[in-house]
Amino acid sequence: MKRDKLTLAEMESEVLDWLGKARASNEEELIADTLRDVLKLARDGTSRGDLKILNRALKELRYAFKIFAPFRNVRKTSIFGSARVGEDNAYYRMATEFAHRLTAQGFMVITGAGEGIMGAANRGAEREKSFGVNIRLPFEQKPNRFIRGDAKLVSFHFFFTRKLIFVKETDAVVFFPGGFGTHDEAMEILTLMQTGKSQIIPMLFLDLPGKGYWEAWRSFVCDQMLAQGYISDEDLSLFKILHDGETAMQEILRFYRNFHSYRFVNQDLVIRVLKPPTDDLLASLNRDFTDILRGRRVVVSPPLPEELNEPETLGLQRILVPFNRKSYGRLRQLIDRINTQP
Repeated sequence: MKRDKLTLAEMESEVLDWLGKARASNEEELIADTLRDVLKLARDGTSRGDLKILNRALKELRYAFKIFAPFRNVRKTSIFGSARVGEDNAYYRMATEFAHRLTAQGFMVITGAGEGIMGAANRGAEREKSFGVNIRLPFEQKPNRFIRGDAKLVSFHFFFTRKLIFVKETDAVVFFPGGFGTHDEAMEILTLMQTGKSQIIPMLFLDLPGKGYWEAWRSFVCDQMLAQGYISDEDLSLFKILHDGETAMQEILRFYRNFHSYRFVNQDLVIRVLKPPTDDLLASLNRDFTDILRGRRVVVSPPLPEELNEPETLGLQRILVPFNRKSYGRLRQLIDRINTQP
């Protein structure tokens, strides 16, 4: 006889039973653990409003993960800037050309899917190489015609889920001049990199020669934040201001010239590189970055057992760095040094 409805206790019992049986992979354990946390919400007496927030956020993230998953191994660049720039504007033309050049180098482009700089970047990248990460607003933010209707357009209700996808999926970020939203994204990404909550990636502020938009912003950062000790000198290494698209593209390519990716394993940083590190490079790292090493030396390492869940990187060379996990501006400088290896 079919039951119409499970009680909460019966549902939890079935989930825990499944948890005991589903031991084939770490992913099944994580899914089971997520389900157990969801069931705890009922026991906690969580309000309907909070449940609606969680439910909507989970749906948005699940769908976005699904859309981006087939392109996991393709490098991507997120492009930000004003939605209020017209097609006759020099910034619009610059963004269109820059996005086109990036895709010619094998990158895909992610934008906020709106008009202005976002539409220009989607236009330059063309639909096949574009993603749109849209935010639903009562004004201004409807998908531009270059990404509208594409399967790679994802719309979000929450800014925080949208921002998470921007940061999680991108390998570089480029900011054209813009308003509050552009600065919001820029400061958030800077904060995440400075605190180690996201990967170090190229962060570029792109402007037309002589306009001074980002130079004025940098002056505030240096004259106020740095001068009063709110940030450190090394934090300025997390970004660069450039004035033409070709230079910006070359900066992104240079970052991935030898460096591939990194992850933390226990207390150490494992940096994956494309070429075996030379003795001169290792000596340079150990000599010039002692301030961020925790009393041990930088060494070459085989893949660690904890990395076996990333089979696509197992063929890469590795540099094991006893990083202090706080000096991320200096980590950016260390990555730059790795990329100077002949």
